[in-house]
Amino acid sequence: MLRVPGALDLHDDLLLADVAHPDLEADAYRGSLWRIPQDGPPVRFTHGDHDTAPRISPDGAWVAFLRASGGGKPQLHVMPTGGGEPRPVTDLPLGAGAPVWAPDSRRIAFVARAPEPGRYGTEEGVGAAAEAPRRITGFRYRGDGVGFVLDRPQVLYVVNALADIPLPVALTDGRCDVEAPCWYGEHVLVSAPRDLDPESLHTDLYAVPAGGGEPVPVVRGEGSAALPAVLPDGHVLYLGTEFTGIHAVARNTGLYRAPLRTDADPAAGTRLTEEESVDCEALPPVPVEDGTLVAVRVRGAVELRLVPHGSAGTPLEKLPVVLGERASVKAFASYGGRTVAVVSSPEHPGQIVETGSGPDDPGHAVPGGRVIADFCGPLPGTRPLREITAVAPDGYPVHGWLAVPEGQGPHPVLLNVHGGPFHQHGWGFLDETQVYAAAGYAVVLPNPRGSAGYGQSHGRAVIGAFGTVDADDVLALLDAALAEPECDPERVGVMGGSYGGFMTSWLAAHRGARFKAAWSERAVNAWDSFTGSSDIGWYFAEAYCGPDAETQRAMSPLYHADRITLPFAVVHSEEDWRCPVEQAQRMFVALRRNGVPAEFLLFPGEGHELTRSGRPRHRLQRFEAVLEWWSRHLAP
Repeated sequence: MLRVPGALDLHDDLLLADVAHPDLEADAYRGSLWRIPQDGPPVRFTHGDHDTAPRISPDGAWVAFLRASGGGKPQLHVMPTGGGEPRPVTDLPLGAGAPVWAPDSRRIAFVARAPEPGRYGTEEGVGAAAEAPRRITGFRYRGDGVGFVLDRPQVLYVVNALADIPLPVALTDGRCDVEAPCWYGEHVLVSAPRDLDPESLHTDLYAVPAGGGEPVPVVRGEGSAALPAVLPDGHVLYLGTEFTGIHAVARNTGLYRAPLRTDADPAAGTRLTEEESVDCEALPPVPVEDGTLVAVRVRGAVELRLVPHGSAGTPLEKLPVVLGERASVKAFASYGGRTVAVVSSPEHPGQIVETGSGPDDPGHAVPGGRVIADFCGPLPGTRPLREITAVAPDGYPVHGWLAVPEGQGPHPVLLNVHGGPFHQHGWGFLDETQVYAAAGYAVVLPNPRGSAGYGQSHGRAVIGAFGTVDADDVLALLDAALAEPECDPERVGVMGGSYGGFMTSWLAAHRGARFKAAWSERAVNAWDSFTGSSDIGWYFAEAYCGPDAETQRAMSPLYHADRITLPFAVVHSEEDWRCPVEQAQRMFVALRRNGVPAEFLLFPGEGHELTRSGRPRHRLQRFEAVLEWWSRHLAP
C-alpha cells in the first residue's frame, strides 16, 4: 500500500509523523499519527480515520493534531504524549487549521474559515442552492480548492486546550485572511495582506494580542512576508519575496530576519539569502544552533540547507547542504541538535531520514543521513531518472530527465511538461512518471526557461515571451532524449497540465508535426478570458503577458487552434477555479469546429489539483484514461 509520511514534529526523543494512504473503496484518504523511534520499527500512535498535523507542546506533555472523522471537517484534538484517548478541542463548522502551541503548553493558536451566518450549513435546512446571493465587490472572492472565500474568511483563533470546556476565541475580525500563526510572548504573529486590505498582493507580519485587540503591523515586507519563526533575541525569521504592484510572479523566495517590536513602526527585514540564486520552498524555517534550516529548490532537487548565523545576501554555493541531494525534502523538524526530514526520491514517495552517519546496513544510508522509517518499502517496477542536458537554438543550456521503461526499445515517448510555470520537474517521486514508464513509455521531463530552481532570471525569462524560448528549450531537451537508443523518434506524444497544458496546446499548434497526439490538461488556452474567470487571473495574466490585449491573444493557444490537426485530448475538472473550465470548453469547440479528432474528458467535483489531491477513484480513472489514449495513438 502507498503509505506516505507528511508533517513531522520532534521534541526530545519523541518523533511523530502523520502517514496517509488512499482508500479506493471509501474513495477517501486515510491516515494516522505514528511514533518513530531512533532504533526499531514505527509504532502507531493514533487510530482515527484521518489524523494529521501533529504538534508537541513545549513541555513535552501533550500532542495536538487534526482529526477528520467520517468524511467530516478536520477538528483540533489533544492527547497526552504518553498515550490515551484523544480529546476534541474544536467543533467548528468548516474545521480547524494546524495547531501552534503557546509557550505555556496550554493555549493553542490556529486559523480556520469562519462562515457567514446562513451559509455553509450554519442555518438548518438551507442548502447551498437556497442561500442568498453573494455581493462581490473585489477581485479576491474565491480560491481554487476552497470555493468562495469572501463569505468564509480565514480567522485567527486561540483556545485553552486543557480547559474543562475548551472555547475557541476569534482574535481577528475576518476583514481579510490571516495565515501561519506563530507565538511571540502574549501576541500571535500572522501573515496578512498589507493594511489588512484583501485586495493587496503584498503581505506583512502582524502581532495580534492573545487577549484580544487590534493587529499591530510589526514587519513590512518588500513584497511578501510569510511563515514567521521567532528567535529568543526578539527577532523574527520569515520567508519573503520582493516585488512591486502586481508583479509577484517568478520571484525567488528568500529567508529574512527582522527585529520585533509592537510599540514602534513596522521593521524592514534583512534578506539573508541571495535573491538570484536561492529560492526557498514554502516550508517554515527552523532555527538551529549554527543558523537556520530552509528547504531550497535547486536544479530539480529540494535540498535542506543551512543559512549560517551572520548571513546577508548569501549565495546558494555558500549554504551547506544538510539533506536532499538528488532528492526532494517534503517536511523537516529539528530539536536539540537532532534533525529529521521526509525525503522523496525518484523511486520512493517519502522516507523519514535523520541527519548524521548511517548504520552499517548500506540499505538505510542516504546522502547526509540514514533512513529511520519507511512506510511503503521498495515500490515494485519503479524506474530511475536519467539526467540529460541540451542546448537551445540560442545557446542556452537546458536541463531535465528521462525515465526509460524496462525491456529493449525503442519505446514510444511522452514529453511531459510541468505546470507553474515557476515550478520544476526533478528528483522527487512523481507518480505519473512511474505509471507511464511501467506501461512502456519513455518519459521526458524538461525544466525550460520559466521553471524554478535555476535562478530568478531563468524563471523570469518567459515574462512577455510565452511560447518562445520556453518552447525552444522543451524541444531541445526532447531532441536530446530522442538521441538515446531506447527512444523511438517516430512515436512521440506531448502532454502536460496547467502551464504544461498551455505548452501542450502551443506545441500542437506550432510544432504539431513532431507529435502523434496531445493530452492537454487543466490548461490556460486564452489569456483574455482567464483574466476574468481565474481566481488569480486579475493579476497573473498581466504580470506574465503584459496588459496589451493583442499581445495576450498572440500568446494564447486558442487563437492558434486553427493550426492544430493532430488527435487532441482536452482534459479538465469541473470545479477548477485556477484555470476555469471555460478554458477547456473554448478550446474543445474550436478544435471540433475545425474538424480535429478532439475529445473532452471532464471530471465532476474536482479542482485544479486533481492529479495531486483529487479523489482516489478519479485519480485512478484519470490514469486509466491517459493510458488508453496513448495506447490508441502511440501503441507501446
